[in-house]
Amino acid sequence: MSFDADALASAEALRLASFTSADAFEIGCKIRQLIQSKYAGKPAIIDIRAAADDQQYFFAVCAEGSQPDNRHWAERKRRSVVRFGKSTASLRMKWPQGIPAHFAASEDDYAIHGGGFPVRVQGVEPLVGTIVVSGLKQEEDHQVIVDVLTDYIQGQKGLE
Repeated sequence: MSFDADALASAEALRLASFTSADAFEIGCKIRQLIQSKYAGKPAIIDIRAAADDQQYFFAVCAEGSQPDNRHWAERKRRSVVRFGKSTASLRMKWPQGIPAHFAASEDDYAIHGGGFPVRVQGVEPLVGTIVVSGLKQEEDHQVIVDVLTDYIQGQKGLE
């Protein structure tokens, strides 16, 4: 599986009606349930935070076997999303050889492997949050986020 430019653009156009701690918790639980059903036994982690102040709204491990390295990857993906305002999958497609040197973005601090995603809200210009999945293949990390956000947004529209 590889990333598709049109699918990435479509995913990044997703906008939530709101993003509260309750929304983050529900989204996180849904991502965890999807990973556990679709990728049973995979020790992925989920980390959802506010973009502005790094407040953690949700953190979960999906199965035994998660390593501290998963958390390090998640942090590096989150930094990339906050800095560039794009999913790490789209950054990976844009820069397949890595973040260009003129950004002075060390690989110790930034990662552009799929699984970091920007959370945006309708009518709000700045990035409001980040969702990171780490532990699956990078395409799978990305896709579980997109699948859950797409369904969640449909549910929010149904409540309007």
